[in-house]
Amino acid sequence: MGQSLFFAVLPPVARDLGLSEVQVGSIFSLSALLWVLSSPFWGRTSDVWGRKTIMLIGLCGFGTSTIGFAVFIWMGMQGMIGLSLLFPLLVGVRAIFGAFGSGTMPASQAYVADRTTRAERASGVATIGAAFGMGTVIGPGVAAALIVFGLLAPFFVVGTLAFLSALAIWLLLPERTAPRERQDKKHRLKMLDARVWPFLTVGVLMAMGQSIVVQVSAFYFQDTLKLSVADVAQLVGVGMMAMAMATLFAQLVLIQRFNLTVQTMLRGGTVVMIIAFLLMIAGGNYATLVMALVAAGLGFGLLRPGLTAAASLTVNPDEQGSIAGFIGSTAAMGHVLNPFIAMPLYQIMPQAPFILAAVLMVIMGIFILMHPLVSTVRSGYDEEDDHDGDVVPKG
Repeated sequence: MGQSLFFAVLPPVARDLGLSEVQVGSIFSLSALLWVLSSPFWGRTSDVWGRKTIMLIGLCGFGTSTIGFAVFIWMGMQGMIGLSLLFPLLVGVRAIFGAFGSGTMPASQAYVADRTTRAERASGVATIGAAFGMGTVIGPGVAAALIVFGLLAPFFVVGTLAFLSALAIWLLLPERTAPRERQDKKHRLKMLDARVWPFLTVGVLMAMGQSIVVQVSAFYFQDTLKLSVADVAQLVGVGMMAMAMATLFAQLVLIQRFNLTVQTMLRGGTVVMIIAFLLMIAGGNYATLVMALVAAGLGFGLLRPGLTAAASLTVNPDEQGSIAGFIGSTAAMGHVLNPFIAMPLYQIMPQAPFILAAVLMVIMGIFILMHPLVSTVRSGYDEEDDHDGDVVPKG
């Protein structure tokens, strides 16, 4: 919910305050860099401290960052602080999310991996993704309902919900899997491990495409359709909701109902993403742009759980936290790079970032088809499922 609020509301508000597109991108850039650096740490730490503890740290970090962000934006809108101070304050408070909020997703995914068999892994991971998608669907609706109380009211509500979620997890979420003994550093999963770097490559390319959609779309809608600040927040919110609903459909219906293989998710998702970016390049009217966002949501709804499940299936049970952290770090990589790549390209030509994204998706598709590990990883029954004490099959 919080992510959809940030990307739909911040760009027009920031412009109104006098911040440039590059500055808006930079607000997310440091946070994303910290996410990239800290996500593997939190993933490894969840193997030692337990999944539940890291989830709590992540949610509290997100809640603090979201409420703090809204407070500083309000102070800027009231003229209490100038741009010279507002900009570093926004970068700093968003950095809290990158440093601590990054723990929630890898810990959650590792929690699911601990409790699913190989055959259940893809659908289990997709369910986590569907929860993320559900929040993205609900987020714009909550924003529309609460915005009557003020433009920043949704941020305060979502930040409060993060703390309530943390409380619910602390009181209600069972964790019967004991934390593992601290691993010897020599035996920790490394980034250059042959089982890791191919999936990191796919993850970075995917993240570049996804971040171009979420970072550039609000500006692209406003400039190509000649919208006001109020209209762009509303229309982009609707588009983002449609994109999230498509993601939800992929993860709750397509993956679960048809029990899609990781290869189907990776390859099919890539094709759909290429179509999405071609539609975005064509643009021209609101309907086409929304169709592009829907296709993007469907494509990412297949790609992200496919990648996460594929990577999880290649490592041992005691490496699940580590691999989840590595894959989680790629999700933010696009937000690190795009302020310096996509945003300058946008200032040259609005369609340029989407052309770049389409090319990256083609490269990613070729890599998925050609790399010997990525192209052959399969889910299915494994004898270890019957003997590994950490696996608790569903039901």
